[in-house]
This record gives sequence, structure tokens and C-alpha cells, in this order.
Amino acid sequence: MARYRGPKAKIARRFREPIFGPSKALERKNYAPGQHGNTRRRRSKKSEYAIQLAEKQKAKYTYGVLEKQFARTFDKAARKKGITGENLLKLLEARLDNTVFRMGLAPTRRAARQLVSHKHIKVNGTITNIPSAQLRPGDEIEVRERSKSLEAITDALAGRKTFSWLDWDQDRYTGKFLSYPERDEIPENIKEQLIVELYSK
Repeated sequence: MARYRGPKAKIARRFREPIFGPSKALERKNYAPGQHGNTRRRRSKKSEYAIQLAEKQKAKYTYGVLEKQFARTFDKAARKKGITGENLLKLLEARLDNTVFRMGLAPTRRAARQLVSHKHIKVNGTITNIPSAQLRPGDEIEVRERSKSLEAITDALAGRKTFSWLDWDQDRYTGKFLSYPERDEIPENIKEQLIVELYSK
């Protein structure tokens, strides 16, 4: 199961955002990585392509998707009716690992991915261990019975946030993917139009 295994703090510092969750390294060194990251000298202006590429890379790292899978998701978004950039974010939000994270079952998407791959999560009553599985409106997500007492899950639920496109039953440890989120409901700081422009070249 392919996933990014490189340094997390370095990526967060490159984009100056907590891509993989809260980062002490980002708080201490709020500048780009590398020996020239903290110099006062102005870097040359980035090209249009560099800006678009950086936005795509940020989206990939944020949702934990590698290049080929991201390209396939974009292709699927482009074929759907509506605005391509918004369709892309909706499809990324509908991934099982992202939904588990949004429901508050894990503190980060990486942790959510691990919960799914270790068979702690059911979708519509069936154990599913594919983090990239696409959910559809009406799908029900639940924690496996013997996993409900896991400390990692109970700790994460203590600080969960609510989202309008998800429903969560704390007593039964079940939730429902109600609908695809609208763009203004997605909190990620991603300029999806730049990604569309990059792929349209």
C-alpha cells in the first residue's frame, strides 16, 4: 500500500502550513528548510508553473495521495459535471481515510489511514481496509466492536470537530457520510483552480 514515507516537518516548513497536523518544528522554524531557508535575501520570483505545481504538491501531501492516484482522481473530477477543482476536492474529501479523520476517530489522516488498513473500520457493515475507498452519500461508517475501546480512538474523539456533511452517533460509534461537501465547507487552504490550470497545460 503506497504512501509518502519521507520527512513530515520538512514538508510543513516548505509550505509553512501544518500539512500533517500540529508540528513543533514548524512553530520553532517558521521558514523554508535548507541552509538558505532563513536568509533575508529575497528569492527570485516564482514562475506561474512553480506556483501551480506547489499547490498540487500541497494538496497531495495534505490528503496523503501519491502522484498517479492524484492524477486519476483529477481525471475523474474532470469528467464529472460541475467545476473541476471543486469536484477534485469533493472526491478527496470522500476518501475513507479522510472521512475517518473528519469524524474525529483519528488525530491525523495518517492515523486514520492506519485505523482503516488495520481493519478497525466497517463501511455499511463490512470491514474495509482500503484507505482510498470512495464513499457515496448514505454510506455508514462504524468502528468495529472490538476496536471501540482503543485508547487512540477514544482520545481522538475527545477533541473531535463537527462537519455538516457528516453525522456521528457517539453512543453507537457509527457515522454517516450524508453528502459531498460544498467548497466553502472544506477548511483546507488549497487553491484548487491553480491545480486545474496546471493539468490543463
